[in-house]
Amino acid sequence: MRDNTTLQERTVAIKGGTVIDSTGTRVADVLFGMTSGRIIDVGLGLEGQHTLDASSCVVAPGLVDLHVHLRQPGYNEAETIETGSRGAALGGFTAVVAMPNTSPAIDSPSMVREIQFLSEKACCAVYPSAAITIGRQGDRITPMASLARLGVRIFTDDGSGVQNPQVMRQALEYASSLTHLTHTQEHPATRKYIRTQSENIRTQPENTRTNRTQSISRQPQRRIVLAQHCEVNELTAGTYMNEGEWSSRLGIPGQPAEAEELMVMRDIALSRLTRSRVHFQHLSTAGSVSLVRAAKQAGLPVTAEATPHHFTLTDKLCANYDTVYKVHPPLRTKDDIAAIKAGFADGTIDAIATDHAPHTEADKNCSFDIAPPGMLGLETALAVALTETGLPIEKILALMSWQPAAIASIDDTQGCPIVPGSPANLCVIDPNLQWTVSGGSMASRSRNTPFEGRVLKGKTRHTIVSGEIVVSDGEAQR
Repeated sequence: MRDNTTLQERTVAIKGGTVIDSTGTRVADVLFGMTSGRIIDVGLGLEGQHTLDASSCVVAPGLVDLHVHLRQPGYNEAETIETGSRGAALGGFTAVVAMPNTSPAIDSPSMVREIQFLSEKACCAVYPSAAITIGRQGDRITPMASLARLGVRIFTDDGSGVQNPQVMRQALEYASSLTHLTHTQEHPATRKYIRTQSENIRTQPENTRTNRTQSISRQPQRRIVLAQHCEVNELTAGTYMNEGEWSSRLGIPGQPAEAEELMVMRDIALSRLTRSRVHFQHLSTAGSVSLVRAAKQAGLPVTAEATPHHFTLTDKLCANYDTVYKVHPPLRTKDDIAAIKAGFADGTIDAIATDHAPHTEADKNCSFDIAPPGMLGLETALAVALTETGLPIEKILALMSWQPAAIASIDDTQGCPIVPGSPANLCVIDPNLQWTVSGGSMASRSRNTPFEGRVLKGKTRHTIVSGEIVVSDGEAQR
């Protein structure tokens, strides 16, 4: 072993797998401590008190989802932090960023503390985002400084775009001034790791403590990002799907691609003006991808995500008025899907995010115009990416692990290289296992998966969160 552990340490060896992380690919066993919640050693022939089989599997840093609706508080009948985080763990995620469009909205320190409290027993790390504006109403900016001190690193009015460009400019300038506050308090998800590291240091000889104590107590300043749901309301009012051939055939008012692209264009300009970071949520059109590509080539600090349903499903699926295919932004065309896949391949799009949006059967069982938009995504995202993108698994893991972790500024504990001393936030994936999607067998309280009955390739075998095995052989452990 390359690290000192206490006599009470319970060790687990993940054996027989191929390790893939941001540093590359190699065949190795991974030994981690359940008590310390960190990786002890990486190499061949490692043994632990317990063993997890990774034969024919990939061992990777845990997946990170930048865009999840856990519905709590306010919509507990559709999802809770408990059920949503269990689904996330089953999907290989060790961390998710919870969106703030709850009821009430996450727009105050008290609401952030409530989400953090409710997340203490979650099956993965839950990082609350906070609204950009009070109540997500688009006019008054939230107390970002106080929220940043509590660990919030992503601000978004997700569900609605900030319509007023002056408000968005002010929010960008405000957020960019708060970096100095972000090292003052670690997120609860990191506390076990920091605490156990410090305890282990106290057991070591005194002459070896200084450098490691300094490295653990030093909390680097973390970046803050504003994430935008890009939609110009004046162009989408009264619309329910993509504007195009199929909206015309079905007689359903359609949402033009320009409704998204105009706001992407505006916020790229505001990023240029303020030199502040902007993250574009759930890009869905070829035009949006082109705009972000040009902004990156110009050196602007912008990032972007896209969802599995937007690189897989088209608006033609709305032909039977099935409300499971109603989503926001809407499903687009084959050309848009091709553009999103190209954006993944060339680095224009930085992350795959699920936009996991559970709804009860009663809410979805109504006419297309009345039904709420949204789809499940946590348990199917990895398999959809492996089945549909045509990308190598190394690229998919970058899009779903260390790159989103960096965007969310949680890469100190999530998406880390698999090396001794790193937090044991890991997933073990069988990339060749075929399985059939069934909403009824998912952990979510809701069943609105658009992939019902589809045969996918790739599934999570084990998930480890801070050294705890929360999924073993595909079964949730709590």
